[in-house]
Formats: sequence, C-alpha cells, structure tokens
Amino acid sequence: MPQIFKPAANYIARASLVGGLVAPLVIGVAVAAITRSPANTKVQIPLNQPVPFSHQHHTWELGIDCRYCHTSVEKSSYAGLPPTETCMSCHSQIWTNSPLLEPIRKSYETGTPLKWNLVNKTPEFVYFNHSIHISRGINCNTCHGPVQNMHITYKGNSFQMQWCLQCHRAPERYLYHDEKHPEMSPRQQVFNLYWKYQANESLTSREHELLEGEFRGTDNKEEKDAGKELLKKYGVKVQQLADCSVCHR
Repeated sequence: MPQIFKPAANYIARASLVGGLVAPLVIGVAVAAITRSPANTKVQIPLNQPVPFSHQHHTWELGIDCRYCHTSVEKSSYAGLPPTETCMSCHSQIWTNSPLLEPIRKSYETGTPLKWNLVNKTPEFVYFNHSIHISRGINCNTCHGPVQNMHITYKGNSFQMQWCLQCHRAPERYLYHDEKHPEMSPRQQVFNLYWKYQANESLTSREHELLEGEFRGTDNKEEKDAGKELLKKYGVKVQQLADCSVCHR
C-alpha cells in the first residue's frame, strides 16, 4: 500500500499538538497584557475637559491648596469637584477675556454647571472613602500620581483590585509620618508635604517618591516597624482591611 502522508506530516502533527497546548497560554497572557495596558486602563493618558485646567499651574505655580477646589476630600467619601463659582472667584478678576475660559463664563451666566469628565472613577460596586485615607496620612499622589506636575489631568494608577490589596494587606508599608512636624496630625501632614515642596524644603527620598507618584511601599524594616506603630496609634484593624465588605457593599 503506498504511503499516504509524507514524513513531514509527523512534524506537523507534533507541532499542532504543542501549538494546541501553548496557544491558550499565549492568548491568556496577551489578553491580560491588553487589559492592563494604558489602551484599556487609560493610565497616563490625559483626558480632555470642557476647560483645559492645569493642576501644575494652579497648585505649583500659584500655590493654591488642593482643598480650595476639592472641598470635601477631608470629610466625605467623595473629594468633590469645584462649582463654577469657585472658578469665578478668581477669573472674574483675571483672564476675564480669555477664549479658553468662555465655558466657565457661560456656565456662570446661565447657571448651568460644567460637565467635567471624571478621570478617576471606581466601578459602581466598589466603595471608596477619601476622608478615611486622608485621616490616616495616605497622600493624594499615592493613588493619583504626580498631580502637581499635570498640565492636563490623567489617571496615575489603574485602580485594579490587586493594586488596592497590596496596601490593605500590608498598610504598614505605606503609612507615613513626618518626623520634622510631629505636632501635625496625619491629615495635616498630607497637605503640608505640598507646602514643603513649594517652599523648596529638603525632602526625604520617600517624600520625593510620594510627590512623583512612584511610591510603591517601603521594604525597609525600620520604616515598616514604624508603620506598625502608627497602625496601633491610628486604630487601624489590619485583619479586617482585606475583607470583601470593606470595599464591596
């Protein structure tokens, strides 16, 4: 009986078996890479707004405190967005004829609020409270990136659950206390860091990382031990932080 398949068919058969085993793994890795890429998470991609607001200009160049616009960040789950009246408290006097600010002037004249495009937003099934993080000394830039350097605001981190759990499972790696200002509460130290930066005071390497949005938790034993002491002082119950009910209600 003549041979139906050529010898090369054996190699093709083996290759197809290996490919059938490897292909799902490759596809899975590719899908995971795509879902975690900026194309999907929008991390470091500036989002257009009705008015080209620059955090760098307002917070760094002019020295305006974050809380002037985000008035509820210390006392509410929601940091808050500034109403038109807040913008006009300055722009009724300066840059009054700027074409870029026409949407603000129109909003003020008509009483129609501006519709800002939210850069950072958690899913509806996730509960996040700004005030509790601020009161424990978690700096804004830890989550939002180097906001004081942003001309047009972009997302600093992807806010995936694994990223949040890194802190919730080992909060001692993230808690920070300014030894130069021990009289300040954790909340006060969060915002004082920006003033230190503004005044060109000497900053520690950790403070630099915080301001640049690059801090990913300390691995220094002394700093972690100090963090554990802060956990006791602030009454943080670590054993409950990773419970599903903390964020999902």
